[in-house]
Amino acid sequence: MTRLSTRSLERIEERIGSLEEDSIRRRILESAKSFKTSWIELGQSLYSVWKDKLYKEWGYMTFDAYTSKEIGIKKQTALKLLKSYYFLEKEEPAYLQKEYTQSAEAAGLPNYEAVNLLRLAKNKTELDKSDYFRLKKDVLEKGKDMREVKKDLVSLMKQKAELEPEEARNKKRAALVKRLLAALKTLRTTIETEKMLPVSTIKEVSSLINKIEAEMLS
Repeated sequence: MTRLSTRSLERIEERIGSLEEDSIRRRILESAKSFKTSWIELGQSLYSVWKDKLYKEWGYMTFDAYTSKEIGIKKQTALKLLKSYYFLEKEEPAYLQKEYTQSAEAAGLPNYEAVNLLRLAKNKTELDKSDYFRLKKDVLEKGKDMREVKKDLVSLMKQKAELEPEEARNKKRAALVKRLLAALKTLRTTIETEKMLPVSTIKEVSSLINKIEAEMLS
């Protein structure tokens, strides 16, 4: 678990004393002090700051500058907090309820890095629903550490690759083609709407889309 340095904590204490008690800026700093047990609260607050660009009102040009100078956490950590919180809000909202976070022991609360790994695992085409459900239970109910979850995930994917190498490759290939197709369609729409390129180019992109779709059906 990432911990704030003594110097960062001292800076936070100084800032807290100069801010209004009920302000969101002060609440974020107080959450940062108890990072280990309240990362969910910190992630929620940082998500609001990032989404609404509140950091600009506080004199910071970028979100990275705000999290680094005011809270004392690195860009990578801040992004993991944002993505992990948003993942829970979107996919597992029950785990954001106060009843859950208040009743759970600190050691049993899901680690933000483990939640981030679960978020990444959900998008892996190699995993089926039962695999994901087991990982979710380990992270959100058992509070498994990120290293343990990562070890389990690597082992699971290795087993699947050994048992179904051809099927696994085909699934991965199909997923990549679908993403490419979606990107091409978005590109075509943008070109048409903004009139960025000649009609001939749009026709070429459309032709490529048709060829890929035909290949997928064959």
